[in-house]
Amino acid sequence: MELLLMSLTNGVMVGGIYALVALGWVLIYKCSGVLNLAMGEMTLIGAYVSLSFYSMGVPFLLALALSLAIGFILGLLVERIFLDRLIGQPVLTVIMVTVGLSFFFKGVVELIWGTDTRVFSPPIFPLEPLRVGPIVVGQVYLWSFLAAIVLLVLFVSFFKYTRWGLAMQATADDEMAALSLGVSARFVYAAAWSIAFMAAGVGGTLLGNINGLNISVGYLGLLVLPAVVLGGLNSVPGAILGGIIIGILQNLCGAYLDRYFPGGVKEIAPFAFMAVFLMFKPHGLWGWERIERV
Repeated sequence: MELLLMSLTNGVMVGGIYALVALGWVLIYKCSGVLNLAMGEMTLIGAYVSLSFYSMGVPFLLALALSLAIGFILGLLVERIFLDRLIGQPVLTVIMVTVGLSFFFKGVVELIWGTDTRVFSPPIFPLEPLRVGPIVVGQVYLWSFLAAIVLLVLFVSFFKYTRWGLAMQATADDEMAALSLGVSARFVYAAAWSIAFMAAGVGGTLLGNINGLNISVGYLGLLVLPAVVLGGLNSVPGAILGGIIIGILQNLCGAYLDRYFPGGVKEIAPFAFMAVFLMFKPHGLWGWERIERV
């Protein structure tokens, strides 16, 4: 029972960070219908930018804020330079461009920061774990989870209560109607990429605090994909719930199955679960089911 409670607790906390990264997937898909396969490398860039500022003596919160600002600018530049001219082109063309961006970003990261594992030094969060009854929780997990929840609340509030957020939602629901009301599709696409870059960077920074930061953190983008599919590719609440479910599933598999199937079964389990889930719920928990009448 103690192992079960610890696995569930750590799964929820890591899942909160997954949900933050999944939000970036959902934003771009909602606004443009494109799966951004460069999401993992965007996560990596934001994490390394935060680490660079922190290593220069900048306080962590300020380093995180600077990383958010740079992520916003990078998102605008990427959309304007690589994707703006592809508006109206086949979706597959845009997806292949994001594949190219994935390799480009990875090469930039290896060129600037190398491939060795780096850690935030001195540690940002206390190393001594917290004990609540039979459950032992690392403070880095707890504080990372709380930070992810705060940022998720801020992002969701932005979409719900601000003019820009409402414009993005309107474009996602019906692009032609939004254009007729004066909403700029180019602005919405650029804003989606900027916010996705910001969310991914914060998620990568929090994960880098847990396990150290190296090039393998970039694989988080694919690991978060089952969470996005589970919740629904165009659902923000679905991304949050899907991230938590995948975090729990991953930790439970690591706790109970690794002893029988050594070699990383916890990394495979989310994709196996996604494949089975899609057989019964192809659109995810809250995904749009488009009905075409002929």
